[in-house]
Amino acid sequence: MLLSTLFFSLMNVSVKLVSHIPAVEVIMFRSIISLVISYAYLRRANVSVWGNNHAWLIARGAVGATALILFFNTLQNIPLATAAMVQYMSPIFTAILGIFMVKERVRPWQWVFFLLSFCGVLVIEGVETDVDTFYLWLGVLSAVFSGIAYTIVRKLNTQEHPLVIIFYFPLVTLPVVGSYTLFNWVQPEGWDWALLLLVGVLTQLGQYYMTMSYQSEEISKVANLNYIGIIYALILGYILFGETFNVWSYLGMALVLLGVVLNVRYKTRLTKQEALAQASKPFEKNSL
Repeated sequence: MLLSTLFFSLMNVSVKLVSHIPAVEVIMFRSIISLVISYAYLRRANVSVWGNNHAWLIARGAVGATALILFFNTLQNIPLATAAMVQYMSPIFTAILGIFMVKERVRPWQWVFFLLSFCGVLVIEGVETDVDTFYLWLGVLSAVFSGIAYTIVRKLNTQEHPLVIIFYFPLVTLPVVGSYTLFNWVQPEGWDWALLLLVGVLTQLGQYYMTMSYQSEEISKVANLNYIGIIYALILGYILFGETFNVWSYLGMALVLLGVVLNVRYKTRLTKQEALAQASKPFEKNSL
């Protein structure tokens, strides 16, 4: 998940550098590249691109596409800080939905750790009060759909190859964004082509490691690591765009990291306790 958030942060930088190209067109390029790479690797590995759980795979692609389109529309119509802050609600929705969809328990202390990390994001990003309410709620809806998409990935567990799950995302997205771009085309020029290619490659890497993470570990443990993305964003902003930090940024970073570290340590301790309890059962049975 740490690798995933890094690649997605680098992707966001690439998207920022082609801000003169419509967001939906960028999504189209990203989807084409992801589709081609996924198909090529799956064919090479002799894995069927269609998978086994067709209904859940299509659902994953559909809700993922919806979340992405809603988020990009939110980005275009309300301040960036507010849009990013709202999107960081998705791990919380993921954990909540995980209770119902995959029957995973979220402990009370984990809610405290989620809240701590989210408070850190609020401190870093700040809260804009002059925001169009419609687009603000559109952003919240985007976070909900992201949560559904991540939960479906966890539900599929290891039943599907990670690239099969990724393959369905552009497969469902392309018809929608392609139709819009056909009538609203903006010609990329020069380095735009390289940056659009980079967007697709970084997306593929981010999606791959994110999918592996959700397949391999409980949602409540790894979802909180999404908040590390704000740390990457601050560092990349400083290196590439000369964006400087203030004392509130450092405080927010500390809260984010504290929430993440506490959640991971807590879940690791619980896992060890459960493993010891399971291991002791045969001995208890024999002693009886």
